[in-house]
Amino acid sequence: MSSATADLRFGITDFVVFTIMLSASAGIGVYFGFFSKAKNTTEEYLRGGKKMQTLPIAISLVASQLSGIAIMSIPAESYSFGFNYIFVVLAMVPVVPILIYIIVPVFYENNVSNCYEYLEMRFNKRTRQLVTMAFVLNSFLMLPVYMFIPSLAFSQVTGMNIHLINIMVSSICIFYTMLGGIKAVVWTDVVQGGIMLLSVITVGVLGTLRSGGLATVLEKATEGGRMDLDFRLDPRIRLTFWSAMTGGIFMWTGHIGFNQSCVQRIVSLPSYSHAKRSLIIASVGFILIMLFNTFAGIIMFARYYGCDPIVAGLVSKPDKMMPFFVQDIMGHLAGMPGVFISCVFSAALSSLSATLNSLAGVVYFDYIKPHIRHTDARANGIMKLVIIAMGGYCILGGFIVQNFNSILQTVVTITGVNTGAVVGVFLLGMFVPRCNSKVAVSSILISVVAMVWIIINGQMNFKAGLIKYQVLPNSLDQCEAQGFHMILDAINQTAISLVTPKHSGPPAPVTTAFESNRDFSLYDISFYWYKVVGALLVFAWAVPMSYVWPHDRHEKQNPKLYSPFVRKFLNLSDSEHEMEEVPLRKTTVKEIPELRVDAKEKEKEVSLEY
Repeated sequence: MSSATADLRFGITDFVVFTIMLSASAGIGVYFGFFSKAKNTTEEYLRGGKKMQTLPIAISLVASQLSGIAIMSIPAESYSFGFNYIFVVLAMVPVVPILIYIIVPVFYENNVSNCYEYLEMRFNKRTRQLVTMAFVLNSFLMLPVYMFIPSLAFSQVTGMNIHLINIMVSSICIFYTMLGGIKAVVWTDVVQGGIMLLSVITVGVLGTLRSGGLATVLEKATEGGRMDLDFRLDPRIRLTFWSAMTGGIFMWTGHIGFNQSCVQRIVSLPSYSHAKRSLIIASVGFILIMLFNTFAGIIMFARYYGCDPIVAGLVSKPDKMMPFFVQDIMGHLAGMPGVFISCVFSAALSSLSATLNSLAGVVYFDYIKPHIRHTDARANGIMKLVIIAMGGYCILGGFIVQNFNSILQTVVTITGVNTGAVVGVFLLGMFVPRCNSKVAVSSILISVVAMVWIIINGQMNFKAGLIKYQVLPNSLDQCEAQGFHMILDAINQTAISLVTPKHSGPPAPVTTAFESNRDFSLYDISFYWYKVVGALLVFAWAVPMSYVWPHDRHEKQNPKLYSPFVRKFLNLSDSEHEMEEVPLRKTTVKEIPELRVDAKEKEKEVSLEY
């Protein structure tokens, strides 16, 4: 670090605050691992004995959706590209009724503990394996990112080696997730969620006051073009109302409704009414924190309007702006930078622990259990080993993640490959009774292959310079007037050229973040559309093919496998109407041999089936 940033350091108090947060997380893991009076069963380890409480689960759902990416990269997004990300946040409003009335009832009525189990009931084992593979692949891609972002923040304010921090904190997370199972994950999320709420609100309020009050913030942000909301229909524009809302709806539906790390928590509640309440509370908390987060980027811009630390060379990329800003506005308050860094780590730990816990369950039940003699003790032992192995991989992955430019863009692009297909096939199962397993499997493959093709070509256009997402402009002409001596010192130390090169002749055809003068190309579309396109491709293939490969007319339709409002349109025989009253497990005995058990064994088997 240069001498200009010498005063941006962690003090003893900050280290104490940070250590207390990590110790609390580790302590919860020790408690549930050694002292909690619970049975050593897979049901207990993965679903908390189905006795979890509404509020902790709601806080846990919020915490797991707010990874370090949300705390660090979303303010960087609105600092660089403006306030349109707010529409991605508001997309949560329509997602809640979709979850409550369309998706979650199906999981509860079928007594599903693993959301991919539903696909086996509705289609076949092949469909389940394909989607499980997508979950495992996404987890592999995302785990190193979850942990690397907070390490980035920590190294920005302490100067410590980024990989050393990564190893230390990942080890603590692996420790408490491995020992305490879902209960440790949920209760550490409650502690971490509290830290996040406290620090996000503190940063928002203090940042606004230090930037001259709310009116000044809005005035400067408007002058700098950060408050321009974009309602244009061109899908090539990086972020508009339409891409944010539709992309947001598919993203949140996929992340919460069809991702095992969230579904596992939703179905660990005793009943559907508990789940309903929990989702409503979670959505309010999520929107509140995300609004503060998105607006933090606007406050940050107002603070550095006309004196940009990135242009000055003091901060290397937008993803590092948030810790710099926190040190600037709160560095003089003992312990406050420690609270913020604890917040970023809390966000990362909650996402990491949730993914590790659910990934261990999925890997065991889908890939290991069929090949060994299952006992609860053996299952729990193997799942703990899976968590340790994945944690080790997570630490190594940090060496790759450090090369990414915009982490938010990278994450949305990576998950765009298969999230759309996963959302599409679940909705297909719940909405389109005439689709069979052959149609489902082929539609997943078509969607993923098409998205890989679109994304690879899009990345090649980036490399070729045909797409350039340049950030909204900021300058250095007001540093002296605003008294930013630290930034002035940095400017004096490094010779900065602010002269824009002059182009002769017509401008080269290029797609930027805000416009395009190129002919329309599918490969130029914004990465926010990827999930929508992926899901639409599933339906575009599946609906016509359901007439080419029709389902067996003699096959009984189980109404519980469809969303409640679809059931009204089913042509059911009397015997099928009676099936609504019969527990679903009895109807799937032929499909899933594991379920051939005595009535007495049935309840125990449900827990093993995760």
